[in-house]
Amino acid sequence: ACIESFHSIIKRELVYLEKFKTREQAIQRIFEYIEVWYNRERVHSSIGYLTPVEYERRYFQVSRAKAS
Repeated sequence: ACIESFHSIIKRELVYLEKFKTREQAIQRIFEYIEVWYNRERVHSSIGYLTPVEYERRYFQVSRAKAS
């Protein structure tokens, strides 16, 4: 179910909003969307409405505190 949700999001937030001139342009924009926006900046409800970067930072901060 998770991958279907991801496909729905990428279509709604990118694919349906842009008109790509070439297949290569579409591939590049989808790559940028996933690697730059989705994985780094977009908040995710499944991790408490944090960005993945912020979630990871907090996770390692808590892990280090527990190890001390």
